[in-house]
Amino acid sequence: MSNKINPIEAILSEHSIMILDGALATELEAHGCNLDDPLWSARVLLENPELIYQVHSDYFHAGADCAITASYQATMDGFSARGIQEQEALDLMKKTVLLARRARDDFWQENNETNRPKPLVVASVGPFGAYLADGSEYVGNYGVTDDTLAVFHRSRMSALIEAGADLLAFETIPSLQEARVLDSLLREFPDTYAWLSFSLKNEKEISEGTKLSECARVFETNDQIAAIGINCAPVTIVTGAIQELRANTNKPLLVYPNSGETYNPETKTWHGHEQCNSFDIQSKEWYQAGARLIGGCCRTAPLHIAEISKKWRTSKIFK
Repeated sequence: MSNKINPIEAILSEHSIMILDGALATELEAHGCNLDDPLWSARVLLENPELIYQVHSDYFHAGADCAITASYQATMDGFSARGIQEQEALDLMKKTVLLARRARDDFWQENNETNRPKPLVVASVGPFGAYLADGSEYVGNYGVTDDTLAVFHRSRMSALIEAGADLLAFETIPSLQEARVLDSLLREFPDTYAWLSFSLKNEKEISEGTKLSECARVFETNDQIAAIGINCAPVTIVTGAIQELRANTNKPLLVYPNSGETYNPETKTWHGHEQCNSFDIQSKEWYQAGARLIGGCCRTAPLHIAEISKKWRTSKIFK
């Protein structure tokens, strides 16, 4: 096992929660980017990388303790389909980490708040389904082998680690099969930690139907999995899901839900009503249920992260 310090443990040993950032892609859209593209936010890497730097910076100023990189949909296969050669594809993946690191280091140099940790750069490792760009990350039954998944993820993980990410985020993972493959790949990089975050079918099951309780127990013995939780779930099922996890693992729990709207993968649009207008209040409920890493996913913005930060940076209630 690694001698390297677990970065999440280091933060939670001194702070009551770790505040995550919010949406990257939908925030880029708010800045005028068109992400109707199989590469999604990775397209901006090619066209306007400084905008990614700007969004990371906005989240740090809002109070985030991490930046999740723009690599969610950055894959060898995806770049290859765009005619981008292997070395350039690897360099683009590394660039997602370098942009986040530069934003973090620039922010930290000017930061004078003493009640917050130095933010982490968390490299996003999105699911195989994200590359398919058809909403498969919310269903999860890909019908592919473990080897296919391992080949798909390994080179990207290696590039992100090499670029200096503090941590990996296995996020929006819809199937236990894919989570197990990522878990075994992580062991190939013994000095690296990751969080593991599932997409949900309901508060008791992940997207492909496996019980959340089983998913929590499977990874209990791998110390490299530094936290486990859920993301891109509607806020209405978050508390129940946290309680389900809390009863089945001792790992720190993370939650970063979407705004409560519904995503249509065919039109790549969001519908319905936002339900995350009171993240400060909801974060207290999630904390009491057991969550210790809290932020937002799709359709959340720096203002939502600022709400959480304002509550937790000034509050001593839970210390």
